[in-house]
Amino acid sequence: MATEALGEERPALFLRKATGLVRGWSVRDSMIYAVLATNFVTLGIYEFTFAQPPFPTGQLITAVIISGIWVSFLVIAYTGLIVTIPRAGGDYVWQTRILGSGLGFVMAATGWWFILWLWAPIYGNILAVQLFEPLWATMKWTWPAGGAAWFATNHAAAKAGYTTSSLGFGPLGPTMLLVPAMMFFILWPNWGATLYGEIRGASDFRRVFTGMFTGLWITVALTVIFLLLMAKTVGWGFYQNLNSLDYNVTPQFGIWPYPFMFAGWLVHNTAFQVVLILVLSLWFFGWVGTLFLSSTRVIFAAAFDRVLPDRAAEVSEKRKVPLYSLILMLLPAVGLAAVYAYSTTFRTYTLDATLVIAVTYLFSSIAVVILPWRKPDLWRASPASKVKVLGVPIVPVSGLITIGLLVFCLVEWLSNANYFVNNKSSLVYMGAMYVLAIVVFIVARVVRRRQGIDLGLINKEIPVE
Repeated sequence: MATEALGEERPALFLRKATGLVRGWSVRDSMIYAVLATNFVTLGIYEFTFAQPPFPTGQLITAVIISGIWVSFLVIAYTGLIVTIPRAGGDYVWQTRILGSGLGFVMAATGWWFILWLWAPIYGNILAVQLFEPLWATMKWTWPAGGAAWFATNHAAAKAGYTTSSLGFGPLGPTMLLVPAMMFFILWPNWGATLYGEIRGASDFRRVFTGMFTGLWITVALTVIFLLLMAKTVGWGFYQNLNSLDYNVTPQFGIWPYPFMFAGWLVHNTAFQVVLILVLSLWFFGWVGTLFLSSTRVIFAAAFDRVLPDRAAEVSEKRKVPLYSLILMLLPAVGLAAVYAYSTTFRTYTLDATLVIAVTYLFSSIAVVILPWRKPDLWRASPASKVKVLGVPIVPVSGLITIGLLVFCLVEWLSNANYFVNNKSSLVYMGAMYVLAIVVFIVARVVRRRQGIDLGLINKEIPVE
């Protein structure tokens, strides 16, 4: 039976008999979370500045649609993992149970804990270029009238030798090279996967899939609409010329070309322009909450397994959240943000932060592919094993397709400098984070063994709820 297939739970192995977390989220909440995580306003339009110029003949709309289709298979794969083991901790729990305790901890701790320290200053930089800079510019400057800004931008781009292609749907080759760039904002509909120990209906395949899939395709639809509106209003050539100038460090206005700032130009009223920027900043403030929320559950799950200190798994009686896990995210992030603000050298260390998260996803994809063979009883008891097309279980197949996506992106990121994620210093820093995770796990094994706790035995069991 399902309970027996999940393994004979031994609460004494874990920190306590229940996690203390509450299933207070609905599938609708998970859908909203997926939309915020795949945030086309804060991440998407920022990425367009760096994506299109090195691949001028590639088509963004086609790349976005292809990316959405490819990432849909990631959604299926992660849905299979979630309904099989619907526990807080997500990738950490799945990888430690399927791939092994040491490998699972190292991948999850690095990808969900240590690396996300770096995303705090990255978020801060995005806040500066998408809120403070355009807001200050709007209140301080008088925009050139009569289309002067439009003509000046296009003239500067032509003088620099930049050319743009019309917005369309081909050719396929250069467009496929845009797909790894699109992953910087489309790859995250499963960002809430670590929270499914707190989501109602987490064992229902259709409900879990619907939440992430809908969130992903809302983002795809909004992105396509945005690109069409940019072409219709300010002009596709103007938008691409702005991006090319900024990409080549010759910005026309001295700040990042924020598209919604330009949209405000259509109404010759400074108050309207300011309100527009402030309203759109809500996308950022909704998105920023996803930074620590997902990662704290990985820390919590590792502490619940006794890998990390017990206190990291303590849950606030009032808030029902793991406060000490939050502290383990917050304090290092604040410190690194201060370094980021004053050290241009350290900023280069953050360039490969996305790559490490993708590696974590890759190992979860491997886990879902080998799950039927590695844990046959667990697989047979899972709702995911019942989802088939022409008699073939689609979850492991989706895992294989997801592996193809992630390997393609990783190869391109590491071999093509146009993506800005193959910086040698950053790769060394990321390698050091993996070493740190290995050290933490080794120390935990030694300490817990002296306390009479076998971490290897714990990771053969499914965590209690």
